Amino acid sequence: MSAQGLASFAALLADPTRAAFCLALLDGRAWTAGELARTAGVAASTASEHLSKMVEGGLLAEERQGRHRYVRLRDAATAQLVEDLAARVSPSAATHTTLRAASAASALARARTCYDHLAGRLGVSVTDALLSHGLLDPGFSLSAPGAAWFEKLGIALTASRTRPMARPCLDWTERRPHLAGTAGAALCRHALEAGWVTRIGGQRALKVTDSGLSSLALLLDIPSDTLRPSPN
Repeated sequence: MSAQGLASFAALLADPTRAAFCLALLDGRAWTAGELARTAGVAASTASEHLSKMVEGGLLAEERQGRHRYVRLRDAATAQLVEDLAARVSPSAATHTTLRAASAASALARARTCYDHLAGRLGVSVTDALLSHGLLDPGFSLSAPGAAWFEKLGIALTASRTRPMARPCLDWTERRPHLAGTAGAALCRHALEAGWVTRIGGQRALKVTDSGLSSLALLLDIPSDTLRPSPN
């Protein structure tokens, strides 16, 4: 890639609206232009213009179903890039002006998806537990006991040529790594399907259910209070 090509790609993120789109799309799903416009607080025509640039630049992938246009982050590597950049931004000291905004930020910090794996306090707690139980090696490779643990839970792990089985992903709220890669995605999918977590408002934030709290305590010795909302 040329220097100009790199600069052009980096410029795709050098705009608050486009950055907001990328953060929203870290939930791993496809969004319509209208949904992203409402999330970023811009007009539909403005969103469409930005999205066209992002698709042309290779940051997003586009899908069309009838009259509807959906976009998603291009792939897991793109999601990793966005999350890594977010993790390197100095924490903001800004206060939230509404209770709703403060509650939403707290929920994201407590538990969320990072593209297709668990993040926030939940993701880091699960990762710490996997490491302490020897299910992940210190170098973030899945150990033999770890592979057996996934199998016991009925979580199928399929090797990929383009994605590592396990890798650390720096969490932008906890400032420590959570589990990504094939194993991280499979565990997140299992947590959703088993009802350990549910999505809040259909977006990135997750709520750990009572079933999830008890399952994580039983399987990984994660104290329930670690993942409960803090009392007001």
